[in-house]
Amino acid sequence: MSEGFTSDSLGAKLEVVGGEHERLRQGVLGLLDISAATMANIGPAMSFYFGFGFLAITTGLASPLVIVAAGIAIAFLGNTLSEFTKVIPSTGGFITFIGKTFGGQAGVTTALLTGAGYIAAMASVVAIVGGFFQYLLQNYNVSGLKSIPWFIWTVVFLCFAVFMMIRGIKISTKVAGLFFAFEMAVLLIVSIAALIKFHGHLTAGPFNPKNIHNGFKGLALAFPLAIYLFIGWENSAALAEETNNPRKNVPKAVFMSIAIMTASYVLFAYATVVGFSNNVDKLGTATVPFLTVAHGVLAFMAFLGFLAGMTSTLGALIAGTNSQARLIFNAGREGLLPKFIGKVDGKHRTPVNALFLFLGLALLIIGVWGLGHIFGGHSTSGSMSAFNFFFESSTFGTILVLVVYALSNLALPFYYQKHHPDLFNWFRHAVLPILGLITIGVPLYYLTKPGQPTPYDWFPWAALVFLVVAIVYAVALVSRDPGIGDRVGSIVADE
Repeated sequence: MSEGFTSDSLGAKLEVVGGEHERLRQGVLGLLDISAATMANIGPAMSFYFGFGFLAITTGLASPLVIVAAGIAIAFLGNTLSEFTKVIPSTGGFITFIGKTFGGQAGVTTALLTGAGYIAAMASVVAIVGGFFQYLLQNYNVSGLKSIPWFIWTVVFLCFAVFMMIRGIKISTKVAGLFFAFEMAVLLIVSIAALIKFHGHLTAGPFNPKNIHNGFKGLALAFPLAIYLFIGWENSAALAEETNNPRKNVPKAVFMSIAIMTASYVLFAYATVVGFSNNVDKLGTATVPFLTVAHGVLAFMAFLGFLAGMTSTLGALIAGTNSQARLIFNAGREGLLPKFIGKVDGKHRTPVNALFLFLGLALLIIGVWGLGHIFGGHSTSGSMSAFNFFFESSTFGTILVLVVYALSNLALPFYYQKHHPDLFNWFRHAVLPILGLITIGVPLYYLTKPGQPTPYDWFPWAALVFLVVAIVYAVALVSRDPGIGDRVGSIVADE
C-alpha cells in the first residue's frame, strides 16, 4: 500500500474532513460586531442594577474607585487573552490556551470547569430575564399580567433568544448589539440628567480613597462585587472563528470593551451616589438604586430605565449563550467532551447541540433550585424570587470561572516559552499575567473564605468537589484516548 493510503494517513484525512464539516461560518463578524456582543454579554444595565447597591454598602462613598481597580484587574486578564489570541485564535478560548500549555488532562479539566461555571452563571441570567420582567409589571401594576410567575416569562423570552441564536451568529449578534445600544443610551442619558439635576451634591468625595470603608480591607471586600460587573469581558475570544482577522480584532475588542465599560460604570456609579445626595446608607435601602435616581430625575426616565434593564438581560442572554456555548462546542468538536456537542447546523452553521445542551442544563439548575426550596420547606415568594437565584447561581458560577481565569494567567508564560520563545516578552508574558493572577486571587479568596451565610458557605466545597471529579474524569479519559492532547487547539480560527 502506498504512503498516501496508509491507515494512519487515512484516519488523519477523515479527521480533517470531519473538522472542516463542523466549522462555523468564518469571517462574518467585524470588530464592531464582536465589541458590541462583548459589552452586551457584560450587560451593563443588568450588572449595575443588581450589583452596585451591594458594592456601595460594602465600600462606602468611594465606590467608583473600586470599579476603577476592578477595571485595571480585568485589563490584566485582557492582556492574557489577547496574547494567546494573537498566536492561536480559537473558539475554545481558555480551554484551548490552558490545554495547549499543560496538556490533554488540563484541557479536559478546564473544559468541564468552564462549561459548569458559565452554565451556572448563565442560569442566573436565564432566570433574571423573567424575574426582571415580572418586577417591571409589578412596579407599574399591570393587572392580569403581574401575577404570572416569573419562570413563565423566562420560558417565553428564552424561546425568543433561542430562535435568534439558531438563525445564525450574524443576526443574533446584531440583535444583541441593538439591545446594548439602547441600554447604553438610556444609562448615559439618565446619568447625565442626574448630574445636572442634582448638581448641588457634586463633590470629589467618591474619588477620595479616604472614603473607602475600612481602607484596604473594605476595598478587598468589595472587589469581588466590582469584578462581577465585568463578567463577560472575554466574549469575543469564543467568536474568533466567525470574526475576520481575529488575531487583531479580538484583542482590540477586548481592550475596547474593558475601557468603555470601566469609564461607563464609573459615570453610572458617580451619578447614582450624587442622586442619593452622597448618602450611601439611603442608597443601600433601594431595590435598584439607579432606577430610584432615574425616577427622581423624571418618571419617564425610570420607565426607560426599566426597558433598558429588559434589553440588557435579553442582550446578555443572547450574547453570553452565543459565546459560552461555543466554548463547549469546540471542546466537543476536538474530542474533549462528548462529540455530539461539537455538531453544527448545516444551513446556518450554528452549534445547535451545544446551544440546546447549554441552556437545557441552565434550566435544569433553575428547576433543581426551585424543587430544593419546595421540598426544603423554604418555598416562600421571597426565597423563590428570581433575584435570589440570580445572586446564588452567579456566585457559584463565578467561583469556577475565576479558577479558569487564574489558570489562564498561569499558562501564558509557559505557553510562550514552549511554543513561541522568539516572541516571549517578560512584561507582557510574565509580569502582567502574574499581576492578573494576584488580582484574581483577591475575589476568589473572599468568595471562598469560611463564615459566609448559607448557601454561599457550601459553594466553595461544591466547587472543590466538582474540580476533583473533573480531574479524575480527565485522567481517565486521556488514559483511554492519549490523542486528546494533540487535538486540543487543533482547529485554529483563521485557518
